[in-house]
Amino acid sequence: MKRILAYGDSNTWGFDPVTWGSVPMTLERYPEEIRWTGLLQKALGKDAPVLEEGLCGRTTAFDDEECDGRNGLMALPAILKANQPLDAAIIMLGTNDCKSAFNASSKEITAGLELCLKKLLDVVAPENILLISPLYLETAAFDFGFNDRSIAVSRELKQDYKELADKHNTAFLAASDVAIASSLDGQHLTEEGHRTLCEAVLKSIVSMNSR
Repeated sequence: MKRILAYGDSNTWGFDPVTWGSVPMTLERYPEEIRWTGLLQKALGKDAPVLEEGLCGRTTAFDDEECDGRNGLMALPAILKANQPLDAAIIMLGTNDCKSAFNASSKEITAGLELCLKKLLDVVAPENILLISPLYLETAAFDFGFNDRSIAVSRELKQDYKELADKHNTAFLAASDVAIASSLDGQHLTEEGHRTLCEAVLKSIVSMNSR
């Protein structure tokens, strides 16, 4: 399998939650050798480029009034064109959709993801797409635009995303099954989480190749 697009939000970008507490606050990412995408690239080798397309704050299909350009559905067509040809794709979105400002249900978020998935299916065969449901949010995320409802919705996404993957015959992985959010901000992968997520993604890719 060659040329794999990894499309997601800050957990694909590799945001380091330790930097939330910096003064002044800066958005910093884990180095390549820690990010799950970088680890995946190392495991797959240079003949299978992993194309990182993560963006902090990206949603499935919601416009964020406080942060321009975060609508994943709107950005995806240009990203697909820029990264052609593509042999496979990994999509992991939904965490930011759980923010209290959007007040979205799991079904509404899943509907947004399905719109993104349909764009991917225009250029990548379903058996070569891995759909990943996001981490479960934790209470530390309350300081960053999330609330109790956000946590509940984040826990419903796993089942709804699994049903979506089955509907379109794509592979599925629940990030919440293999990693937990950092206790610092309740939403981002830790260094260990990046490692365990990469291991799970690699297993999924091996399984996809054998289908």
